[in-house]
Amino acid sequence: MHTYIRRRLIQMLPVLIGITLVVFVLVRMTGDPVVLMAGEDASPEDIARIRETLGLDKPIYIQYAYFVRDLSRGQFGLSYRYKQQALPLVVERIPATSSVALSALCVAVSISIPAGIVSAVKRNSWPDYAATSFAILGQGMPHYWFGIMLILLFSVTLGWLPVSGRTGLASYVLPAITLGYSPAAVLTRLMRSSMLEVMRQDYVTTARSKGLSERVVMFKHALRNALIPYVTVLGVQLGVMLGGAVITEQVFAWPGMGRLAITAVNARDMSIVQAVVFVMAIGVMLANFTVDILYALIDPRIRYS
Repeated sequence: MHTYIRRRLIQMLPVLIGITLVVFVLVRMTGDPVVLMAGEDASPEDIARIRETLGLDKPIYIQYAYFVRDLSRGQFGLSYRYKQQALPLVVERIPATSSVALSALCVAVSISIPAGIVSAVKRNSWPDYAATSFAILGQGMPHYWFGIMLILLFSVTLGWLPVSGRTGLASYVLPAITLGYSPAAVLTRLMRSSMLEVMRQDYVTTARSKGLSERVVMFKHALRNALIPYVTVLGVQLGVMLGGAVITEQVFAWPGMGRLAITAVNARDMSIVQAVVFVMAIGVMLANFTVDILYALIDPRIRYS
């Protein structure tokens, strides 16, 4: 197992290098960084002085080397909106974004596993049709529209839950549902198809022939093997949740990295933008690494392959 973890960590290095390249190119695709920093009213002399101070007058490969050097020190530059280093501003928003993403993950898992199992066991019955309809609708509704509808129903009309902000446990309900329903739909369909495939395998038939109860056959023999593709896609959906948090946080005025990123884009504060992109990319990479470890724990053959 230790060898498998070490190998996966080594394989993450090229991805990390790719992330630095994406962030580096992203800033330059939006325009000249010096002009963005100096503002429209800056004189050519001011722009030339800033360019020389930041090393942006040097060849592009040297600029990239300086950029990687600053990243290794945790420096993404000064935020011209907040007048302080960008990375601490982003780091202090991580708990808000990670907490709502984990809440959405709990919503997705708690819905998709039972719904997928019931849909597979009771195939072509009304629970199966209900789960399939939910999966289709869940993949078709945009996050922002679904979030607004939840606010209108549960906050404005019924007054049960807060409209926006991060004020307590109740404030997590609507953002978590908004962010988790679409992954739940994808995972429900996957769990259903995976369970149907596993239930046709010989070892499930053998378990039934031994006189084991249907509950034992489903949860001890079928479910664990059906979870192998499920966990793989779960890691991908966690990345989708982190990306979807940008829109969800804006809808619910959630004080996380996504809302900070939108504010920074509108203000053309590229230091904040590149810090958010880098931190979110690292988060997705760590999430996939965790899923790889869980994958190896579920299926021991993986660590020896």
